[in-house]
Amino acid sequence: MIYKKICNIVLLIILFYAKPLAAQSIYEQDFLEFWNDFNDNYAYFEQQGIDWNKVKEIYQPRAKTLKSTQDLIMLLEAMTYELHNGHVSLQNNLSTSNNIIPSGQDIFAEKKEGRFIITDIRKNSKAEASGLKPGMQVIKFNGMSIEGQLQSFYPKYTGSYNEAMDLYALNMLLAGTHDRQREISILENGAEKVYRPDEYSINNIMHSNIEFRILEGNIGYIKINNSLGNNELIKEFDDVLDKLLNTKSLILDLTETPSGGNTTVARGIMGRFITKELPYQKHVLDEKQYNTTRSWIEYVTPRKTVYKNKVVIMAGHWTGSMGEGIVIGFDAMKRAKITGTKMAGLIGAVYSFRTKNTNIGYQIPTERMYHVNGTPREDFIPRYLTSNTEETYNKALKLAR
Repeated sequence: MIYKKICNIVLLIILFYAKPLAAQSIYEQDFLEFWNDFNDNYAYFEQQGIDWNKVKEIYQPRAKTLKSTQDLIMLLEAMTYELHNGHVSLQNNLSTSNNIIPSGQDIFAEKKEGRFIITDIRKNSKAEASGLKPGMQVIKFNGMSIEGQLQSFYPKYTGSYNEAMDLYALNMLLAGTHDRQREISILENGAEKVYRPDEYSINNIMHSNIEFRILEGNIGYIKINNSLGNNELIKEFDDVLDKLLNTKSLILDLTETPSGGNTTVARGIMGRFITKELPYQKHVLDEKQYNTTRSWIEYVTPRKTVYKNKVVIMAGHWTGSMGEGIVIGFDAMKRAKITGTKMAGLIGAVYSFRTKNTNIGYQIPTERMYHVNGTPREDFIPRYLTSNTEETYNKALKLAR
């Protein structure tokens, strides 16, 4: 009799705990998988001061009400805003999804003394074609005030916003969504003037992986067009650089490299400019399961015919991820003069993950990246600092002469 009672009690306990699990929808299960993947792998909670447990507390009640994969995508998109960095994004999106920054962004703006000021415009972009310029003050977006719309992109786990959060929210807003043309209201001569950049068509800036020419004064110029993840770029770069070996100096333009890349391509490029093996960046990986940390220095090895003359690197707001790695690499190797604005500040080395039920992909920065001098990659400032892309090009010409 006692044995039977014990069995019944055990059965009741199992049913009590199993019932909530069985009640979870596939959408809540994938929400929890997403949260746990970041909890176990994200490398920047401490650096950014993010309360990820609070994020779960805020969003899980909504996850319990989800009815479709589309609903889940919208919820996970909102969760990525809590991390306020362009290196955190989903690989699935909707027509209503926001363009990601910096790759889907053509206006760079900052809040200065309570005003929203355009400080840079992406070259060969719709924003440039429409006539928008650095220095313009934005007073409305899509006919509504800026301040109110920023709330969609601010973290919900806190009511105290820092400069990084302000910058992220403003530039996400101005990047717009896939499904709607933007209206940018500018204050000009005391009056409002509306610009509609998405009405303009432009030549695809990705028409080739690489551009090159010889400028006046026998200065070589190479521009890489957002292809640092394409291993074929190594051969293309070799062919181009071989044509410029006799120039007196070289400008390497990395101002159009916003979308990641890989270290093979980076080392392939940098290896053409050194005569001995040199360190170019530091990785740090927290092994959270064991409360240990692993770190290592990555090196570049010389390859093929070395370009030995002066090198100038152009960097900017659309220099992201591996582009940033190449910039800090050239600086670490003391092989180039670096000019430009602060870069995109994309954090860490990312790895891809995917939800089990709905197959939604996302990337997580799992390794922290550093200059070999210990400076976090995202905090690197070019020695020859400029305000925008146009200034960067002019400064590069002066440094290359």
